[in-house]
Amino acid sequence: MSLQRKDVFMKICIPTETNEGLNAKVYGHFGSAPYFTLYDTGTEIVKVVANNNAEHAHGMCQPLSVIGDESVNVVICSGMGARAVQKLNAANIKALRASAGTVSQIIVKYKENALEEITPENACSQHGCH
Repeated sequence: MSLQRKDVFMKICIPTETNEGLNAKVYGHFGSAPYFTLYDTGTEIVKVVANNNAEHAHGMCQPLSVIGDESVNVVICSGMGARAVQKLNAANIKALRASAGTVSQIIVKYKENALEEITPENACSQHGCH
């Protein structure tokens, strides 16, 4: 099943280094990103949310507490731990990997179906991402 069906609109969350919208670069790890940039594939509206949970002990991040009310369908990031993947999947949110780029570049790759799904088996281990 393709995540990028043309008749289904998705809300995408990309953890980013800055709050520069489409020009922001993807952050290295999901839970500790300073910002979450949200993109709606139907309306093409961009929204940036500050991650007020960015500072935490290893394994204690709660990013869903920040983006939980945003109706996100997909998270695209460089890396995340297996527990984060499991929590997202339990909330019916898919995780995809984009190792580098800006939000606009990642959106293009998403629309081209060119991103690998992150699973508990291929997730980061102790922040040592693939």
